[in-house]
Amino acid sequence: MKKNLLKVISVILCLAVVMTGSAFMAFADGTAPDEAPFRISVTMNGDASTQRGFCWYTKANVDNAVKIYDELGAAVAATVTYEEVIEWDGNYCHQAVVSGLEAGKTYFYTIGNDKVESPVGTFKTDDGNDSFNFIAIADVQASSDENFAAAAKVVEAAQATMPDYEFIVNLGDFTNDSTNEEWDFYDKNFKAINASTTLVPISGNHDGLGVEHWFNNMFCLDTSESVQVKDGVNYSFDYGNAHIAVLNTNDILAMSNAQLKWLKNDMNGTDKDWKIVFMHKSPYSLGKDAKWPDALYLQKSLAKVLDKCDVDIVMSGHDHMYLRTKALENNKLSDDGTVYVLAGTAGTKRYEVRSFLADHYLDTDFIAAMTVQKNGYANYWNGSDWTQTKQTNVGGAFNCVSVNGGTLTVTAYVLADEPDANGNDVITVIDTYTITKETGKNEITFTGDNTTSELEYNLGIVPSFLRLAAYALGEWLPKFLFMLPDLLDVVINEGTF
Repeated sequence: MKKNLLKVISVILCLAVVMTGSAFMAFADGTAPDEAPFRISVTMNGDASTQRGFCWYTKANVDNAVKIYDELGAAVAATVTYEEVIEWDGNYCHQAVVSGLEAGKTYFYTIGNDKVESPVGTFKTDDGNDSFNFIAIADVQASSDENFAAAAKVVEAAQATMPDYEFIVNLGDFTNDSTNEEWDFYDKNFKAINASTTLVPISGNHDGLGVEHWFNNMFCLDTSESVQVKDGVNYSFDYGNAHIAVLNTNDILAMSNAQLKWLKNDMNGTDKDWKIVFMHKSPYSLGKDAKWPDALYLQKSLAKVLDKCDVDIVMSGHDHMYLRTKALENNKLSDDGTVYVLAGTAGTKRYEVRSFLADHYLDTDFIAAMTVQKNGYANYWNGSDWTQTKQTNVGGAFNCVSVNGGTLTVTAYVLADEPDANGNDVITVIDTYTITKETGKNEITFTGDNTTSELEYNLGIVPSFLRLAAYALGEWLPKFLFMLPDLLDVVINEGTF
C-alpha cells in the first residue's frame, strides 16, 4: 500500500516538474511562439512494443527535441532518430522515431527546446500478450471548427466507453480538403485525444488524392515497405497476437498490382493468430460512393488476396454509414471467410442508403447489420425495410474492438446528436459480434524482401490502370446500365443519387 501511494505521489510530482515547461507554450494574448510545436501525433512505427513515430510542426525552422519519461517521471534513455526538417505549405514538419523502449510500459513525453515545450503526452507500448483493446473511427471529414469539435466528442465518448483501449485507428478522411486551416482545426479539437494515445492512421481519398504528400507529412510512419508515399502509405505491424496491415486505397484510384503483391507477402509472412486489415474505401457498401468502379474494383482484386491469406476482418470507411457483412469468401457466404466492417462516421456528414444498389453491387443476403445516419433521421435496416428509423441512431459512430486469445469482438456505438431529457449523452449499441477461432494454426509461408523499387512500381502503373479499366468496362458498366432504371426511380422519387 505504501509503495503504491509513493508511486502515485512520485508520478504527480515528476509530471509537475515535466510540465513546468508547458507554461511557455503561449503568450498572454493567447498566441503561440514560432518555436512552439503543434499538430503533435504519436503513431505505430515498426515494432509496437519498442518503437513509436513522432510528428509535429512549428512555424519557424527551429531545433526541437523529443524527451521520454517513465511512469515515475524519470528521463528514459531511448534512442531518438530525427528526420530532416522540411518546409511544408508555410510551416515546418518535424519527424522522429523513438526506439529502445520496453514492452508493456506507459511512457510520457514532451517536445520542444529551451524556449518552449509542449504539454505532456503519453502512450503505452504493446506488452505482447494475446489480450488487447482498441478504438476505430472513420471519416471525420470536417471543414469547420464546429464539426471537428463534434467529431472529437464522439472519440471522447469512445474513450469513456472503452477506457482500457491501447490505440486508436482512424480509417481515413481526417479533413475535407486537407488545408492548413482544416488541419489546424483538427489539431485544436483532437489535441488532447492525440496526446493520450498511439494513432494508427489510414489515408483517405480526402487525405491523398489531389493533395499529394499531405498524409505522409502529417504522420511519422514506417514507409520502408510502402509501394509509394505520394498519396498515402501502406504499412503493417504486429500487436499482441495479431498482425495488422494498413492499406492505401488511393493507390492508382484503388489498389495497384504492387500493393496487392505486398499485401499477399505481408500476410503470408506472419504466424500471428489474427490477421486484420484497415483501409479507407470499402468493397461492400450501400452508400453514396458504392456505385463507382474504384471501390467496387476491390471486390474483384483485393478480396481474392484476402481470401488466399485467410484475413479475418477488414475495417474501412469512405461511405459514411455503418455496415457489417457476414463472412465472405470468393464473393460468396462462407463460415471461414472474411468479415467486412464499414465503420460509420465519427463526423457530421452522413450518407443514407442508396436502395438502387441493393442486389446490383451488393447482395443483401451478405448484410449482417446496417445502420445509416443522415441529418435528422436514420435508416435502420431490418432485412427488408430501408425506411425504419431510430432517433438514437442519429449521431457519430465509433467501434470498440477487443482481442482475447481466440476471440475477437467488435461492438459498434452511436453517440446521439441530441442528449436525453436530462441533458445526458445517449450512447447506443448499434451492432455487436464475435469471431472465434482456434489459435496457433497460422504458418509463415513467405520470407524475404517485401519492398518495391521505384522502377518496379512505375513499370506496374500501366498494367494496374488497365486492370481497373478492364473491370470498369467489362463488369462494372454492364451492371450500372442494368441498375439504371432503379437508380433513376430513386433519383426522381427520393432525390438521392
